[in-house]
Amino acid sequence: MLKPSLSVVLLLAAFATLSFAEGSKVHQPKLIPQNSGTTQGLIAVSPVNSRVVWASGRGGTFVLTTNGGKTWTAGVVPGAEALQFRDVQGVSDKVAYLQSIGINPTDFRIYKTIDGGATWTMEFQNQLVGAFYDCFAFWTPRRGISHSDSVNGVFPDLRTRNGQTWQDISANMPPALPGEASFAASGTCVATQGERNAWIATGGATSARILATRDGGNTWNAYDTPLVSSPSAGDFTVAFRDQRHGIVGGGDLDPLDPNNARTATSNDGGRNWTLTNAPPVTGAIFGLSYAYRIGNDERSNDERDEERDNFARTVVITANDGGAAWTPDEGKNWFLLNGVVGYWAVGFATPKAGWLVGVNGTILKIRF
Repeated sequence: MLKPSLSVVLLLAAFATLSFAEGSKVHQPKLIPQNSGTTQGLIAVSPVNSRVVWASGRGGTFVLTTNGGKTWTAGVVPGAEALQFRDVQGVSDKVAYLQSIGINPTDFRIYKTIDGGATWTMEFQNQLVGAFYDCFAFWTPRRGISHSDSVNGVFPDLRTRNGQTWQDISANMPPALPGEASFAASGTCVATQGERNAWIATGGATSARILATRDGGNTWNAYDTPLVSSPSAGDFTVAFRDQRHGIVGGGDLDPLDPNNARTATSNDGGRNWTLTNAPPVTGAIFGLSYAYRIGNDERSNDERDEERDNFARTVVITANDGGAAWTPDEGKNWFLLNGVVGYWAVGFATPKAGWLVGVNGTILKIRF
């Protein structure tokens, strides 16, 4: 489902000390502006580790850093200049996937590079009228799924098991509600975890739902969430920190009804959801991410445990009109990132290495 453009300006967030109701203190994260090398709007971001990060956006654009954002290299995929890359999945400094949207059915494509963006191979090109591929996610470098809005009551979703070819798994999906769709706002309407778990956030219908699989996409269940849903509203973004604990965010794109930005959490793998305290943003929550470490971890067990205890429930959100905020406890307490507006997506490699990307090629590194 297409999203309207944002027209907001990058500002720096102040570094401040804030207090919980209980009296303990928490420090705002440090925000570091970086030069992406492009003025095209950036819509999705995928950290591989604390050094290698991919992002993507309008005008067929992708950007890559291999030094933690000190320098970024921007490029345009040949033949995709008129498309928007609404999602990106980084695998390494050489390997990445991109997923595009456009006006025509064939504009919905999946590309892959194995040489750091020097060349790209188109692995999938949509032919189905009415399909709108919003986002994708991967369990491993070769195993992933791609999700589309419903067409005639069916989700024409895709799966790859070899990182090269994509197969239709629409027969595996639950029936769609009338008008049910997802939102291509930040590349995070699909989340994967472990080897076989995945969750898809939907809206557009009478209920905002989470579609969940435990077996790599062979079978799915659908669960209602308490977020508002309508043709312009629903669940936009979802993340899970383990197989049981997750968070979903959403709201309403209707500018006449901006006060529905909400998050909800689950502790049973997505079956049941409970609203958190309302985050201090308006509009719709476009993206969210847990601020935890991904990938290989060579530290000691004590170091890993300490970081996990400190940051396991820390979440950063981005919103279309209402800026950005973060919570150290999955929504009990929220802190506005003052002045941080115009960002579509956020992702973390470690608590000290996260990135927000947004309009006009803006990038902020965020460090807790």
